[in-house]
Amino acid sequence: MYICSLFLNKMVISPKNSVLLGLADLLNKNKSEILLKNELDMGSFSDMDESMKDRLKVDEKKVDGMIRSLREVAEQDDPEGKILYDFTREDGLRVVNRSVPFGTILIIYESRPDVTIEAAATAFKAGNRILLKGGKESFHTNTYLTELWQQSLSENGFDTDFVEYLNLSHNETQKLIKENTHNVDIIIPRGGENLINFVTEYSSVPVIVSGRGNNFMYVDDNCDAETAARLIINGKKRISVCNALDKVLVNENLPELAEKISDFVSQLQSKGIEVWGDKKAVSVCNRIREINDEAILFEEFMAPKIYFSLVSDMIEAVNLINRYSGGHSAVIVTRDQSKADAFMQKVDCAAVYHNASTRFTDGGQFGVGAEIAISTQKLHFRGPLGTQELVTNKWFVYGNGHTRE
Repeated sequence: MYICSLFLNKMVISPKNSVLLGLADLLNKNKSEILLKNELDMGSFSDMDESMKDRLKVDEKKVDGMIRSLREVAEQDDPEGKILYDFTREDGLRVVNRSVPFGTILIIYESRPDVTIEAAATAFKAGNRILLKGGKESFHTNTYLTELWQQSLSENGFDTDFVEYLNLSHNETQKLIKENTHNVDIIIPRGGENLINFVTEYSSVPVIVSGRGNNFMYVDDNCDAETAARLIINGKKRISVCNALDKVLVNENLPELAEKISDFVSQLQSKGIEVWGDKKAVSVCNRIREINDEAILFEEFMAPKIYFSLVSDMIEAVNLINRYSGGHSAVIVTRDQSKADAFMQKVDCAAVYHNASTRFTDGGQFGVGAEIAISTQKLHFRGPLGTQELVTNKWFVYGNGHTRE
């Protein structure tokens, strides 16, 4: 009871927060119905691969995660209307720069019903209107979650069109992207490379790219091998997420190299992970499947497989990461702090790690609550996009008949 009171005292129960907390209550009350809708979706697409099933599946734990995210977003400061700059000239003209919403955000996504709650909540808290276009495989779950959104909006005095689900065909969706038929201000595509490439090529409005993962680890010759093994295994704990680990670059001067790579491979294979690698990697462990095609280095697997390669030093590792990774996350495993500092400065990724798993690249894990996307581009923000990043700015100038000579 004390914790609940402390939470409510800390948080301002604004109209926006009332919607978010009301939606959290509705999710909790209708948990069984949400699971039934998701069972319909799972049954309609029973031939999905394991990665797709993992993203589509909603269980009680996932609903609880949605509820927790809503409450975390409600607790955050409202980014809308913040004064970023305030300057009064000698002649009395006042110039103020304030944060304002983008306007209407279109989120195009595949499989993951939690996006319907968490991404929309992030955009809504920043004052934006949200259009949701999910994949056909999650239709029943997404439309029901949108109904709950609209119920909470209505009960708290908002127009229900603040969050709207678009049931569009493939052709209609392409037309929306090309012609902006719904007057959107920003498009955020969350899906495979084909979707992202189509949106970035044809959209007539700005696009925030929530890009591919294809995350790399560099195992330095001066490292704790047990730490490296633990981080590699954790990086493949879930195969369907963008923060999963796909590539491991091992310094060829690592002491007892063959023994340690053999141990990495054994632990991965015991978890059902297929281990691939280049000719160098296979030369020290013949249980690695040899793949020498450069295209594999660009690929985000979203599957139970991982790729090993040997490198001569950290600089080679950095160059490979900057050439082939998705710009999402990269990690160095080393005891050498100066090497770690250099690696983290030189690697061109949204999140860089020293002796920690790439799986932490997530808004909730970074303390910003629910996220709308993990941006892999540099403008206007990079990494997990929370409420504070879903605003733009506007200049407000206050005069009294001022003119410029």
